[in-house]
Amino acid sequence: MRKFIVERDVPAIGKAERAELKAVAANFNAALREPGLEIQWVESYVADDKTFCVFFAPDEHTIRHHAGRSGFPIDKITEIITVIDPTTTVSKNPSSSPD
Repeated sequence: MRKFIVERDVPAIGKAERAELKAVAANFNAALREPGLEIQWVESYVADDKTFCVFFAPDEHTIRHHAGRSGFPIDKITEIITVIDPTTTVSKNPSSSPD
């Protein structure tokens, strides 16, 4: 499965109460239970007026289908090609030393 980040404009989502965010997650989870839908919601990052949601899915069409079922519009879908983090500079080969 491919990994995607989905950007959504959601006014004032960063000020949402815990109960509101719980309802959003419940909608997402309900849509994920649709038979035959191959998608996995990994996590979402909530900012001031945006959310950034990470999904595993076979394609963008599947993500758009999930969005339609959950009731949340999509502003942008970007495929994640690779991930870098602080450990990226560390060698994966235990016999070699870091650069």
